[in-house]
Amino acid sequence: MDKGINHLNMDDQELVVSTLQNKDYYQYLMKRYEDKLRRYIRRLAKVSEEDVEDILQEVFIKTYVNLNAFDTSLKFSSWIYRITHNETITHLRKLKSRPSTFNLELNEIIVNKLQSDLNIEKEADKKYLQANMGKVLNNIDKKYQEVVVLKYMEDKDYQEISDILKKPVGTVAVLLSRAKKEIKKELLKNKTFLS
Repeated sequence: MDKGINHLNMDDQELVVSTLQNKDYYQYLMKRYEDKLRRYIRRLAKVSEEDVEDILQEVFIKTYVNLNAFDTSLKFSSWIYRITHNETITHLRKLKSRPSTFNLELNEIIVNKLQSDLNIEKEADKKYLQANMGKVLNNIDKKYQEVVVLKYMEDKDYQEISDILKKPVGTVAVLLSRAKKEIKKELLKNKTFLS
């Protein structure tokens, strides 16, 4: 590997090109995405840590094998998230189960975004949202769950969500709008939320 090249200063596209020229660079792509994808898998599915590692390994193998076919008009992050999404769903089908609960780490930034988008004003409502978002997500349709996780937990924009889920941007916007209505409806079912 060329010691004069600093992989930390490379963007994803440059790292992909470098990996195609020298397979040793793939480790840098893996390190860049390992924690993000592990977190995303946990958010999509309630599976054991062993299953998370199995899914992640499959993602990195498929990504490497298909790197030559990567469409450079897409963001690499969208492409690898799409592979991760598909591998997670495939793994769940193999287990013949669907996620029963969400494994959410809702920090203040995520809660503030949700609070703003849902037009929730009161601090008590914000605390309720943070404490109960996993339960709320479990009660809304799967198609809404996926867009909420990508938008608010993974901080993806509409185009990236479109690329990951292979749905038109307009459909993503509609799904997010409906998801917010469903979340608000679920939150309003709780009497303490209304007070």
